[in-house]
Amino acid sequence: MLDELELLKKDWQRKGAELPKLSYDEIYRMIWKKSSSIVKWIFYISLIEFILPHLLYLIPSMRNNLSLYSDLGLSNIILVVSIIQYAVIFYFIYQFYKRYREISVLDNAKQLTSNILRTRKTVKHYVIFSLSMVMLTFILLIVGIYFTDNVLEALDLSGKMSSLAPEKAKWVIMASFAFFGVIFTVALGGIYFLLYGLLTRKLRKNYWELQKLEF
Repeated sequence: MLDELELLKKDWQRKGAELPKLSYDEIYRMIWKKSSSIVKWIFYISLIEFILPHLLYLIPSMRNNLSLYSDLGLSNIILVVSIIQYAVIFYFIYQFYKRYREISVLDNAKQLTSNILRTRKTVKHYVIFSLSMVMLTFILLIVGIYFTDNVLEALDLSGKMSSLAPEKAKWVIMASFAFFGVIFTVALGGIYFLLYGLLTRKLRKNYWELQKLEF
């Protein structure tokens, strides 16, 4: 089923139709409004994505999991990584807000086209950065496990893995973290694809609609 914009565009292009035709400016305004709404949702989703995990830390069991970094001697490096991560995430959120503010006041098709391209590129870089940070966290955990002598005690797994030799147990734990890290990253990538991918595909469609109008 054709969406409203496609229907209006066909009506505008149809020669000799009985229905009243829309002008170039009217169709451009339709694309502009849709693009502005999409960029606004990208900004909102990035905010929710940042806030929601921090709300989970209000749960006592989630706060206790933070001690894992300390037990593995990763507190300092995780602190540095977290500072860098927060700085970059705030930068991306600001960029999404900036794109939304810019697109809300545009009155030029060329500028709108350029803004759409910049927004899609920013979303792509944001997704790549976020997934990279997830993988980096798991890599640091695996490295921390490798260099921890009493890893079973550090992870409170002495009773559960007492049948295994300490060195073998360490490799089993590292393999488990690596497997879970890949699965979690792929699952998160799927969520990003559904959320941001759907929105950026709509932006791409708007971009091509603008290109057609220009010709």
